Amino acid sequence: MMSTYKNVICIYGKYMQNNLPLMLGRINYPVSNDNFQQVRNIKKHWNQKYRKARAQKVIKVKLPKFDENESPTDAFRTKLKEAGLLPQRDWTERPIFISCTPSIFERYIVPEGDGKFSPLTTAGIKQKFEVLEKKSKSFMALRKIKMFEDNYTSETFRDHLSDIYKKAHEALCRKDKDEILQYVTETVYPLLIHNVENKTLVWKFVESLQPPRIVHARVTNIVTKHNEYAQVTVRFHSQQLLCIYDRFGRVLLGSDTIKKDVLDYIVFEKHLANEYGTWRIHGKIIPDWMKPEEVSTFTYRLPKKQEEEPSSSDSAVESVAKVVPPETLDKPHTT
Repeated sequence: MMSTYKNVICIYGKYMQNNLPLMLGRINYPVSNDNFQQVRNIKKHWNQKYRKARAQKVIKVKLPKFDENESPTDAFRTKLKEAGLLPQRDWTERPIFISCTPSIFERYIVPEGDGKFSPLTTAGIKQKFEVLEKKSKSFMALRKIKMFEDNYTSETFRDHLSDIYKKAHEALCRKDKDEILQYVTETVYPLLIHNVENKTLVWKFVESLQPPRIVHARVTNIVTKHNEYAQVTVRFHSQQLLCIYDRFGRVLLGSDTIKKDVLDYIVFEKHLANEYGTWRIHGKIIPDWMKPEEVSTFTYRLPKKQEEEPSSSDSAVESVAKVVPPETLDKPHTT
């Protein structure tokens, strides 16, 4: 009786695993000597045409072995590249951008007298030879600058530098720090805005006594061969107005009506390797023989005068006056 019961359960389970309706299967009556065996594998791919497509649903992933402590060798880097990861380095590199040079290289030596000597004198002839000696290097540097400047001509280049010279002074008068950095390098910026606070600057460019002239030019590279910087020294001889007021409105230096002749040797710099580099003021050359500039006078705030402390007798009289009001002094005393 027990064997027939087992055969009925096995037949029912077989049809349920094969997803066949029980009524459509062949009728097997329970027989006492039926050796029935259950099917272990389940056939899900009824249409063998898509069997390969169904197998591609699962992707085998090659997992890394976290137990292995490998050093950053070439074999380890190749494994990272196979996995699509960027190989890491032991050191941390940070990008460095050098916008300007820290100083003026090959400073221009201003001839004594600035052209006041006649070329017939010995000093004038010596100056002519020095200019010819330095002119060859400047010519080669200007030739290299032309390669990086679009539509370069000597007149337009000088006008562009003189325009930067004027705009830098006008931005300094307005104390616009963002605009100043457009016309001045980071090396000159702290020197330019030093001791400008609590002061009012009035500056005006009147006229040029002589057209600006390029007297010196140099091109050099830093760190790498193609990272090139150019410096050009321009001579400006002009008339200007300058007046500096302190915080109280008093004149410290100069005048807003008197013109003065000014001779400046301004150094301009540009990062030639940078596509977006611009010409900016990088320094000023002050020769030793030039007379020193006027020094502004300092203004101070007068200290407050200390009030004299009242004596003991005065304080006693004041205390009595506070106790006895003055209105009651004229009235007769009544008990």
